[in-house]
Amino acid sequence: MKKILVIGATGQIGSELTMKLRSIYGNDAVVCGYIKGAEPKGVLLESGPAAICDVTDAACLDAVVKKYEIDAMFNLAALLSVVAEGKPQLAWKIGVDGLWNVLEVARQNGCSVFTPSSIACFGPETPADNTPQDTIQRPRSIYGVTKVTTELLSDYYFRKYGVDTRSVRFPGLISYVTPPGGGTTDYAVDIYYSAVKGEKFICPIGAGTYMDMMYMPDALNACVQLMEANPDRLIHRNSFNIAAMSFEPNQILAAIQKQVPGFEMEYQVDALKQSIANSWPNSLDDSAARAEWDWKPQFDLDTMTTDMLKNLRAKLG
Repeated sequence: MKKILVIGATGQIGSELTMKLRSIYGNDAVVCGYIKGAEPKGVLLESGPAAICDVTDAACLDAVVKKYEIDAMFNLAALLSVVAEGKPQLAWKIGVDGLWNVLEVARQNGCSVFTPSSIACFGPETPADNTPQDTIQRPRSIYGVTKVTTELLSDYYFRKYGVDTRSVRFPGLISYVTPPGGGTTDYAVDIYYSAVKGEKFICPIGAGTYMDMMYMPDALNACVQLMEANPDRLIHRNSFNIAAMSFEPNQILAAIQKQVPGFEMEYQVDALKQSIANSWPNSLDDSAARAEWDWKPQFDLDTMTTDMLKNLRAKLG
C-alpha cells in the first residue's frame, strides 16, 4: 500500500484506523474519507488530507481515488446492527450498493479493497461454539444479511476481475477512543464508562449470553496485517474469522470488580439487542487466519480491562 483511502474515517473504527495507518505509512499517504454531517475534527483533520467520500456516489468516489492516486481502500461505511434494524433500506444502500461502487472504482483504478464483515454474518443454524471458518451463514438481521452479501460480492470481484479484496469478520470491538455507534456488543464498552464514572451499569444483554469480543488495538493490527499479507498464502479472502476473547456479562463485570471493588450491575434486557445476540456465535475458530497470515491477538479480558480503565480515567478526568 502506498496511497490509502479510508472510507468512513470518522466512525468508530475508521477514526482510529486512519491514525494508525498514518503512523505507519505517513500522514500524507492516508486520506480521511467522510460524508457531510460527519466531518473530521482535531488531529484526524489536522494530521493529513481529508475528502468528502460517499460510497453511494460512485462519481465522487472515483474522483477522490484519481485525485490522490489511491491504490488501497479501507471501506468502513455501514450502519451497525441495532441502527440498521430501524433503517433496513438505508443499511442495504450503504452496505451493498455502496460496496458495489467501491469495487467498481477499485476495478477501474487498480485498487485493493478491505471491507470488514462481522460475526453478524452467522445465524442460529451456525454452530455456536468454535464456529468454523467455512460454515452455514443464515443471519436474521439486515446487518448480517448485508455482511454475507459483502463477503460474496468481494469474492466475486476477486475471481472475475482480479480485484485484490480482503476482509475479516470483526467480533464486538471495545475501545476507549470513540464512543460506540449502535451495535449489539456496545454494552461491553458502556460498562467501562459506568465503572469509571462510579455509576451502576444497566446491562441490556442477558446473563449467560456469550459473544466474541476484541480490543481495538488488536482489530487495527488485523486490518493492517491482512492487507500486507502475501497473497500467495491466502486461501480464504472474504472473510477470515478472527478472535481474541469470548465472555458473557458477568465475566466482564468480575474483571472490572477486580480493579473497581463495589462496582455494580443489574439487568434490564433489551429485546431487540438480545434477539440479535442470540443469533450470533459464542466463539469463533480463527485457525485459518493464524495459518494463512499469522494472526495472533495481544489482549485478553484482564489485560484489556486494565488498559481500558486506565485510559478512560485519563480521558474522563
